[in-house]
Amino acid sequence: MSEKQRTIKSRVSYSGIGLHTGESSTITFNPAPENYGYRFVRTDIEPQVEIPAIVDNVVDLSRGTTLGIGEVKVHTVEHVLASLVGLRIDNCKIELSGIEPPVGDGSSLPYVEVLLKAGFEEQNEEREFFVVEEAVRYKNDDKEVDIVALPTNDYRITVMVDYHNPALGSQHTGVFNLEEEFVEEFAPARTFCFLTELQMLQEQGLIKGGQLDNALVIIDKDISQTELEKLKVNFNLDHTPVVGTSGYLDNRELRFKNEPARHKLLDMLGDLSLIGVPIKAQILAARPGHASNIEFAKKIRQLYLKFKKISQFKAKDTKSGVVLDIKGLLKIMPHRYPFLLIDKVLSFDTESKTVVGVKNVTMNEEFFQGHFPDNPVMPGVLITESMAQTGCLLIINEEPNWENKLVLFMGIKNAKFRKPVIPGDQLILTAKLIGKKLGAYFLDVTATVDGQIVAQAELQTAVIEK
Repeated sequence: MSEKQRTIKSRVSYSGIGLHTGESSTITFNPAPENYGYRFVRTDIEPQVEIPAIVDNVVDLSRGTTLGIGEVKVHTVEHVLASLVGLRIDNCKIELSGIEPPVGDGSSLPYVEVLLKAGFEEQNEEREFFVVEEAVRYKNDDKEVDIVALPTNDYRITVMVDYHNPALGSQHTGVFNLEEEFVEEFAPARTFCFLTELQMLQEQGLIKGGQLDNALVIIDKDISQTELEKLKVNFNLDHTPVVGTSGYLDNRELRFKNEPARHKLLDMLGDLSLIGVPIKAQILAARPGHASNIEFAKKIRQLYLKFKKISQFKAKDTKSGVVLDIKGLLKIMPHRYPFLLIDKVLSFDTESKTVVGVKNVTMNEEFFQGHFPDNPVMPGVLITESMAQTGCLLIINEEPNWENKLVLFMGIKNAKFRKPVIPGDQLILTAKLIGKKLGAYFLDVTATVDGQIVAQAELQTAVIEK
């Protein structure tokens, strides 16, 4: 069932201090038009630059996710983006009066609360999804990170964290329905760090806006009374923090037993929004962090961009096993009667660069009038053409501005025709992109009828401007 895009009804703001800079800032969420996505604007800089929230604009991941274009940057955007994703807002212009959003309590809850006050407005355009159709994996053995996306018809994330620390232990969590679970179960989850990290960051002049009420500090080392007194001064606290027995500095009380794991999932929601389109997939993540999230998002976005050209024409009813029906093909292919020799596409795999199409052969084909009237046989050159037209879809998907280009034959090698193709046959056409050199594309193509190969060849093609 189709879903409509939505934005917020009114402009809303939230003010506070940035986690790392310690500077006051105001974030303002604005309604935005259809297909706008998320874009950040620094209102303290002229001329103002819109920074689209996509992985291409990630410029730093040292202590959060930073977006930038040229010299204009926006730090620690992940909690802001998670709030928009969690509330299923598609289009929003996000204005910032400084380099960093206010940290609030270290979760997404402050942003969620103001966005809920703004309310939501349904828009006319349908929400676009990228459906992950094959497993996508990212691994970093050195950091024990493993993230995989598996095909499913909704959006689910399961996260496991284990940093070999007794206070944190091994934790896991999962979100299976954003609409029902996000606001209460994940938006309030606060950021966390280890005491060792905290002291290191302070020495580097970071977390100037850090307080014990906007982050959970996990005690991973012995700490002296002198060091505790130093933390009191550095954080401008009204009391000396205590070690206590909870494993968290100052005996902080958790909002959830597995709050750190929930916050990692929150970060992931924000980081994966940088794919630039809502996705449908089951995400399984072990020890994710910003760097791994972004590398994984890049892999998904690359697949999305490659399939975007074809998927915008995708058949409405994908349950039938058809990726592109004839209506979709007519929007892509330059061929027309009597020379469009492909009827539909059954699969389109961007990972293996393989496409499978279908040509239904009937007695009504024009060429049977002369080839041959008493013994109709499909000409081998037209079988080859149908295989080439199928492969053409792969080449279109590789080419920018494909609407202004044509794909032409340059050569045919090792062509073999093993069985006659006659009226009533259904050609299953498989084309695989096997290489590109100096602007020429190379395809391996096969045609089968009832599982038997009837033709095969290696094709060389060129792309020219129309």
